[in-house]
Amino acid sequence: MNWRSERIWIEFIRGSRKISNFCWAFILFLGSLGFLLVGTSSYLGRDLISLFPSQQIIFFPQGIVMSFYGIAGLFISSYLWCTILWNVGSGYDRFDRKEEIVSIFRWGFPGKNRRIFLRFLMKDIQSIRIEVKEGIYARRVLYMEIRGQGAIPLTRTDQNLTPREIEQKAAELAYFLRVPIEVF
Repeated sequence: MNWRSERIWIEFIRGSRKISNFCWAFILFLGSLGFLLVGTSSYLGRDLISLFPSQQIIFFPQGIVMSFYGIAGLFISSYLWCTILWNVGSGYDRFDRKEEIVSIFRWGFPGKNRRIFLRFLMKDIQSIRIEVKEGIYARRVLYMEIRGQGAIPLTRTDQNLTPREIEQKAAELAYFLRVPIEVF
């Protein structure tokens, strides 16, 4: 979902509300709940889950370990559900040629710095940089180089763009901003 005109380019960034995150959070919740129920049933001596009779799992050490894994998994699952609920990482990139300003906005975790808002003058943009790392874990990231302030990523690291897509995106953005492209 992007919006472009001759003078303004707005690119909306999708955050944590992705189908894969929902699936992982749900699977982790169910698995950790199962571990916790098996550990609890070994402690109580009752069959809370019919697949695992409580006599087969001794509370010390197997039941304690399974309960620990279940509790740890529930914490990690609740963390994932919170990032989905708060939509961490979502926001927008706004490039305004009329006002000569670039605005980058992202939602973070609740607290003092929940709203991450960066503003730069277009004259401070040095270049658009493409970083490519091939191999088993291929990584292609688009950065905006700011004079005296370093590089700011414009694409998510988990956004698997093909080389052609990232080159096209970089070329269009560099043309819009009137800056060169660097490849690393």
